Amino acid sequence: MKKKLLLLFITMMTVLVLAACGSGNKESTGGESQKDSESSSESKSVLRVGMEAAYAPFNWSQKDDSNGAVPIADSKEFANGYDVQIAKRIAEGLGMELQIVKTDWDGLIPSLQSGAIDAVIAGMSPTPERMEVIDFTDNYYTSDFVIVVKKDGPYANAKSIHDFEGAKVTAQQGTTHYKVIDQMTGVNKQVPATDFGQMRIQLSSGAIDAYISERPEGMSAEAAIEGFTYIVPEDGFEADESDTAIAVGLKKGSDLKDKINEILAGITEDERHQIMEEAIKNQPSQQ
Repeated sequence: MKKKLLLLFITMMTVLVLAACGSGNKESTGGESQKDSESSSESKSVLRVGMEAAYAPFNWSQKDDSNGAVPIADSKEFANGYDVQIAKRIAEGLGMELQIVKTDWDGLIPSLQSGAIDAVIAGMSPTPERMEVIDFTDNYYTSDFVIVVKKDGPYANAKSIHDFEGAKVTAQQGTTHYKVIDQMTGVNKQVPATDFGQMRIQLSSGAIDAYISERPEGMSAEAAIEGFTYIVPEDGFEADESDTAIAVGLKKGSDLKDKINEILAGITEDERHQIMEEAIKNQPSQQ
């Protein structure tokens, strides 16, 4: 009798142990599968777009999501501007979720090459030098160079790029804007600025007399800061079309290029001008 009871006890314990092991393996496998699935889905659905978020009206940072702003990754701030609205159209067309990654200008191309971001939508021109290291889509905006000055400054009535003799002039580092200063006669070329916010402060304080920009930023500066204006020189700067065009930067060989070009082709010129006008109107002051 005792032997039968002992045998029955051992049998029951064996069944319980096997059931427990089976249950544990099933739960573990299911958990890992779900996690892997979520990770895979997440990586496929997010379009990570790099920009400075400091180049109004193309892109800027703000405190809330007003006027269609998008959250900046790992930040309590939001990004908005022409580039952001174009990025939203692209992400929507791709069926992906847009994520803005705030990145210093000099870090945009390295971040793209390393895979930290999927695209640069940051008012970047597809210059031959940049095209050697990254790919570009078709243009999504074309502009021209202007000179931003103070309305009551000594160069407010300048008409030509050669009317700035003795002026302290600068532009953003790593841009064609800075290179074209060499076409101006007798100017005092200053060290390049890190961003447009810095140049606006320098111009306001009198540290510089002018800075080179593109027409939308000049319009933005005039609208945002009392006492600023911009000059469209009659003779203009000599520049390749690629220097004043703006396109989406992509990693070499990216399969997103053709898809994004299709989306951009669906945005009419009238829509592009309207998006820019809205960006200038909605920009925060003192950007």
